[in-house]
Amino acid sequence: MEPLQTKLENLKQYLKNLEKVAVAFSGGVDSTFLLATARDVLGDNLLAVTARSCSFPERELKEACDFTRQNNVEHVLVDSEELEIEGFSKNPVNRCYLCKTELFTKIREIAESRGIVSIAEGSNADDDGDYRPGLRAVAELGVHSPLRRANLSKSDVRKLSNERGLPTWDKQSFACLSSRFPYGETITKERLAMIDQAEQFLLDAGFRQVRVRYHDKLARIETDENGFRLLKDKPLREKIHRRFREIGFVYTSVDLLGYRTGAMNETLPIVNQ
Repeated sequence: MEPLQTKLENLKQYLKNLEKVAVAFSGGVDSTFLLATARDVLGDNLLAVTARSCSFPERELKEACDFTRQNNVEHVLVDSEELEIEGFSKNPVNRCYLCKTELFTKIREIAESRGIVSIAEGSNADDDGDYRPGLRAVAELGVHSPLRRANLSKSDVRKLSNERGLPTWDKQSFACLSSRFPYGETITKERLAMIDQAEQFLLDAGFRQVRVRYHDKLARIETDENGFRLLKDKPLREKIHRRFREIGFVYTSVDLLGYRTGAMNETLPIVNQ
């Protein structure tokens, strides 16, 4: 296996070759590590761009803004309202492709206005093993994926982030709220708000890795072992049920397989082959 430090050096060299770069920055584990490493390598020849939309929780936006401010990275917020993209709200299987195409097109316009040619995003080597239509947009628009090119996995990124002292090293994985809907289920601002409120309630209750999947009147909770331990408490389960009813869910269930990335892809033939 390739030594972790070798991967890190390859990442730094890759970034150095870009000379000046705009990073699509969500504030998550991967993009934070990418941005921090780019800051080390490129100094001020760096721009962070964060998309602001109804599928991106306010807590995530605040964390992204706090990080760039604390690390003296120029940061631009861009409005990227996915629901205004033709066809997006119908939640087709290429939803992420539609979103990423729109987002990276906007980032490129911002970057070029500042004389920046290169754009980078934070997918890692693990993302090659799942259905990721957004990566098609990355390829078509010439966006760089430095972590993937350096063969850095999610666990690699977490370990290096911990060594570097980044606050996101053990942060829960996050994907945009639109990923909580089965393909073909209409996405609306109201439904996104329901998911946001439900997940925030669970996070406030002590859950760490959690997803609330939308199935009309049913909310399906995916969580990790820590979450399952919390759910042994009957009063907490009752609180969750009451709160979810207030939000708009009639029924609340717990997925026995627990949290896993790309759970909504399990219905796709490309995944189940």
